[in-house]
Order: sequence, then structure tokens, then C-alpha cells
Amino acid sequence: MVARGPAGVTGNRARPVGEILATARQRLRRLDPPGAYDAMGKGAILVDIRPREQRMAEGSVPGALVVERNVLEWRFDPRSEARLPEATGYDLHLIIMCSQGYASSLAAASLQDLGLHHATDLAGGFVAWAQAGLPVVAA
Repeated sequence: MVARGPAGVTGNRARPVGEILATARQRLRRLDPPGAYDAMGKGAILVDIRPREQRMAEGSVPGALVVERNVLEWRFDPRSEARLPEATGYDLHLIIMCSQGYASSLAAASLQDLGLHHATDLAGGFVAWAQAGLPVVAA
């Protein structure tokens, strides 16, 4: 017999999203906005995973590569037929950006699971970037 937890969850145990987020962040070398800006100058790719509606409302970062969250892994897996031209291998330095730095941590950890070990995220997300006075294209 399979053990069932809340709402029919099977397996070991269900974990709250806060715990999953903390576990993901333990393996990331998160960058603050100035650190991410400097890394971009050295060839890192800033990847904006926010949905179009959010980018339209908040603004965008010049030079960021837009790849919405729902297709991120397929676009950066070097073995995927749906990969982007930028997905040239596993040594890419990817900095994932969402609005406030939560979804980006989970996304960066997922890319690490694919073997992209230099994937990380922008602490504080787009909001922190804009507050730091870094380049932004207004909404």
C-alpha cells in the first residue's frame, strides 16, 4: 500500500514551497543587481522569465534574453530539439530573473538539474534591479 499525505500526495512527504525554495537557494550563488550587471559585462546571459504581461507592466532590462518560465528548460537543454542558439553547452553562465527573485531561484535550480551548473538567479529580481538604478526600459 502506498502512503498518502495531504490532498492525495504520495511518496515520502509533501514539502511546503518555502522549504523547496530554501533548498534550491542553498546550491545557488545568487547575484545582487550590481553583481549581475558586472557578470553580464563578462558574458553572462540575463534571462527574463516573467510573463509578457508582467514585463509590459514593470518594464524590462536592456540586453536580457526573454524566455518565459514555461519553456525555460527546453530552451536551454543542449540536447533539446527546442533549444535556443545560445544553448551551446553546459558551461553557460545564466542569471535567471523574475519579478522579485522567488520563481527565478526555483528555475535556476531546475537548470542546474539539467547540468547547467553555472545557472543562478538575481536576488530581488527585476524590482531590485530597478531599485538599484541599473538600466531599465520603462513599461
